[in-house]
Amino acid sequence: MKFTRRTTAVAVLSLSAALTLAGCAGSSDDANSSSASGGSSSGGKTTVTFLPKNLGNPYFETSDAGGKKAVDEFKGTYQEVGPDTASPDAQVQYINTAAQQGVKALVISANDPKAICSAINDAQSAGTKVVTFDSDTSPDCRDLFINQASAEGIAKSQIDLIADQIGDAGEIAILSASANATNQNAWIDMMKTELKKHPKIKLVDTVYGDDDDQTSFDKTAALLQSHPNLKGIISPTTVGIAAAARYLSTSSSKGKVMLTGLGTPNQMRDYVKDGTVKAFALWNPGDLGYLAAYAAKALVDGDITGKEGDKFTAGDLGDFTVGADGTVLLGDPFVFDASNIDKFKF
Repeated sequence: MKFTRRTTAVAVLSLSAALTLAGCAGSSDDANSSSASGGSSSGGKTTVTFLPKNLGNPYFETSDAGGKKAVDEFKGTYQEVGPDTASPDAQVQYINTAAQQGVKALVISANDPKAICSAINDAQSAGTKVVTFDSDTSPDCRDLFINQASAEGIAKSQIDLIADQIGDAGEIAILSASANATNQNAWIDMMKTELKKHPKIKLVDTVYGDDDDQTSFDKTAALLQSHPNLKGIISPTTVGIAAAARYLSTSSSKGKVMLTGLGTPNQMRDYVKDGTVKAFALWNPGDLGYLAAYAAKALVDGDITGKEGDKFTAGDLGDFTVGADGTVLLGDPFVFDASNIDKFKF
């Protein structure tokens, strides 16, 4: 992500308001009930339902708030629903309910590339347009994927950051989200490729915190115990990096084991300022949700079909072109450190 003209326009919402929305998600029963009023009964409005990997995750609270801002701008009807736990098939019931309610567009961060495909296909048959963002399904399961950054760009940024912090030599480990997360696995594969350019760095372990704070905290402790010579940890998940930083900040490994990954400034600010973390990266998740909502509207309106070369305008973010495999790219990762972190409030 580059904070240029395209990204700053939605910054006010995504930087200041998004993290206050956790209470708006409600229980799954409440969410499904509320969604009914935003389905076919909303007349000519574009009804958009956001389905993150799980509720209560600050990253998705930020991205979905960006989506709500976009839906409000084009005077549609917005709803967020989702499971409490990011398990492979937990999203199926919400996809089915949205289709039954006549929701015009579903925006999904997939917990698994294949487990929800049958439900998505049924929703599409019922007339619902399906946009994935952050984590994709198989391309034939959706109409469009909004990619936060290229896998290559993310992988390179992560390896460059850890290499710089550990002097380009030593043992490192990866603390990922769930083992089935499409985006995480793609990034890890690319990181392994990128590591070939750093022959003195050795990847000794990859563990999974399932995007759960306590599990990620415990996995960090286990990594340090299992690998006493560990010099660095990469956690390309906002939940994981914050949990790992929390553990390191009060351990004897603080300042000795470097930590980087993908995090939000609000989560990581204290850890950057106390020296636990030197630098980390991310895109603007508010922009990601904002772009996904406008892409959904373009599909519903028939302005695009999702084929390569299609063009649409995403509000204040400007113009975008659909790439190969129905993918739209937001931009490049942005590096946060002590010199700039106080400029951002999400």
